[in-house]
Amino acid sequence: MESTTLRAFKYRLYPTKAQITSLDTTLALCQRLYNGMLEERRGAYKKAGKSLTAYNQMKSLPEVKAALPEYTGVNAQVLQDVAKRLDKSFKGFFRRVKAGQKAGYPRFRSRDRYDSFTYPQPSQNSVSGDGKHVYLPKIGNVRIKLHRPFCGKLKTLAVKREGPEWYAVLTCEVPRAEPLPETGSRVGIDVGTTWFYVTSDGEFCENHRLFQASSKKLRVAQRSLARKPNKRSNRRKKTKERAAKLYRKTARQRRQLHHEEAKKLISSHDLICHEDLNVKGMAQGNLGKQIHDVAWGQFFQILAAKAEEAGRRVIAVDPRFTSQRCCICGHTERGNRASQANFRCLSCGHTENADVNAAKNILSKGQAFVAQRISTETACHEKPRLSGLG
Repeated sequence: MESTTLRAFKYRLYPTKAQITSLDTTLALCQRLYNGMLEERRGAYKKAGKSLTAYNQMKSLPEVKAALPEYTGVNAQVLQDVAKRLDKSFKGFFRRVKAGQKAGYPRFRSRDRYDSFTYPQPSQNSVSGDGKHVYLPKIGNVRIKLHRPFCGKLKTLAVKREGPEWYAVLTCEVPRAEPLPETGSRVGIDVGTTWFYVTSDGEFCENHRLFQASSKKLRVAQRSLARKPNKRSNRRKKTKERAAKLYRKTARQRRQLHHEEAKKLISSHDLICHEDLNVKGMAQGNLGKQIHDVAWGQFFQILAAKAEEAGRRVIAVDPRFTSQRCCICGHTERGNRASQANFRCLSCGHTENADVNAAKNILSKGQAFVAQRISTETACHEKPRLSGLG
């Protein structure tokens, strides 16, 4: 295992009006360059059957600056990173084609869908000694709010726009943290829409329904937006930003709760087992809005990342029959689940909360996989997908 890892630190920027103009101009020029390079790649393949690389396109940047003098006001490495960004999109496209997945050919980006640029080799002294400014080449010293200290060797510096707000994302190389001490505890969690999750220990985590809580304000903002059809209207732009701000607030609240709950689970348990759910497919059903609101996929990703950092293990098991199987005798029948909340085994008569019973079955599957892997080093029938440390 490597002794270092990468960690991102995100901070709010407070640029002046002149700096905001420079940031907007840089972002617009990068967006135009991205689309131009994409068109160049498409044209080269259609006309000559030739595939351009990021290196080929980076070599032509001096010619771009000579033809379009406005690009001389953008840092050279920022422009090179645009070519690398496009190249990464194409590599992802070809990887998905080979894997037989939905390919998703790289698309042209509108100004609303291109919201960041990156300095791939920033100075280690980019952030001032007093922590109040960050130096962005070709833009200047921009005020920054370091709400928490960052550490390690600075690898990249990305500038991102979220609505009217600007952020700096510092990616640093830091020493890998020491694993947390073992607790000897193992737990299974059953996620849902009534409760965010229920553990095999009988703990119930509340589903805060953040989108539902903000739906009234969102409904008012969206109806107000619908009454302003002129897309060039300043009033429409302000109303659109008001609705976007509500969405951003809800997303941030949800992400914060996911981090808090994941940290609590990682701190208390050595092994955490959850269902390997097809969240995208489930969200297409009648409960799509509730499933998007609870965001299981994001929670599982955060849980896996924290587990890897803490030296814990997270296992995603096959979800089939976990809610219909009795955790005592193993009898599996649809009729065992008397209602949404109650479980009563038709074979042995065991009664329990349905979600707690399902969480115990999830834990049993995870433990069976761990035991079989230790003994035979082969996957079990369910073929669970490992997250975090395997």
